[in-house]
Amino acid sequence: MAKASDLSTGSYIKFNGELCLIIEYIHRTPGNLRAFYQAKMRNIRTGKLAEYRFRPDEEVEEVRVEERNLQYLYKDGNDLVCMDGGTFEQYYVHENLFGEALSFLKEGSEVVVGFDGETPVLARPPKVVELEVTYTEPGLRGDTATKTLKPATLETGARISVPLFVNQGEKIRVNTETGEYLERVKE
Repeated sequence: MAKASDLSTGSYIKFNGELCLIIEYIHRTPGNLRAFYQAKMRNIRTGKLAEYRFRPDEEVEEVRVEERNLQYLYKDGNDLVCMDGGTFEQYYVHENLFGEALSFLKEGSEVVVGFDGETPVLARPPKVVELEVTYTEPGLRGDTATKTLKPATLETGARISVPLFVNQGEKIRVNTETGEYLERVKE
C-alpha cells in the first residue's frame, strides 16, 4: 500500500475495486484548512471519469502496470491475438479493452497493451491510422469550400463521415480516439 502523497499523474491505482489511471493530480492547501490531494481518474474498464479528494496520509493500493508494444495479428473469437516482436510470444487480449477504436484496427497494426502481472488490463491502438475508403458516394469537382460531410465505409468495416471530395479507393488518416477524418494520404 502506498500513501496518497506518493502518487502522481500517470499512476495506476485500485479505487473502489476498479483499476484507474490518474489523469490529473494536484496538491491543494486551502487557506487555514487541511491540505489534500485532488485526483481526476479514468476507470480503465468503463472509461468513465471520477474525481476524489485524498488525505495526505490515506493509504491507496497502487498497481504496477507494465506497458508493452505488440503487433495485432488476428482476431480469435472475442480476443485479439497480439505478438511481442522481440520474443515472438503471443498474448490474447479481450476486445473490450480496445473499446470503440477496435473498428479501426487492421491486422499488422502496432498496439500498446498494459499488463498487471501477465493479465492484460488495458489496450491502446495507434492514435492515427491510415485506411482505404472502400465505399462512398462519388464526390463533385470543386466541392472543397464547404465543410459538408458524407458517409464512407473503410477497409475495416468502420463507417465514418468524410468531406465531399474524398472518393472511393483513396487512403485517409483517421483519429482512432474520436473516429474523425483527419486528412487524405498523399502518395
